[in-house]
Amino acid sequence: MATAVTIQHPAIGLTKTGYFGFSWTYLFFGWFVPLIRGELGVAALHLLFSVVTFGLWQLIMSFLYNKQYMTRMLEKGYVLRDTDETMAKARLSLGLAEVRLPA
Repeated sequence: MATAVTIQHPAIGLTKTGYFGFSWTYLFFGWFVPLIRGELGVAALHLLFSVVTFGLWQLIMSFLYNKQYMTRMLEKGYVLRDTDETMAKARLSLGLAEVRLPA
């Protein structure tokens, strides 16, 4: 089950909700999920793969999509902004190292 985590872009202050874990939303709605999240290229690619694999792609991506989405957001400059416990779970699930700021 996916867990929500707040992410924020520090330069522009835009706050979004990211998810980590299994994506039930992707399982049921497939390529519409990246389309609604504004990732048009990813949505088109996922639609193509879903058609070619007769829907098997949708089942496989349910396990992977949230991690890939969060990775793309973090690469764009977003940072985790949530409770310490939620951020620790997100880091563990996403395979991120904990960032220690100098004192």
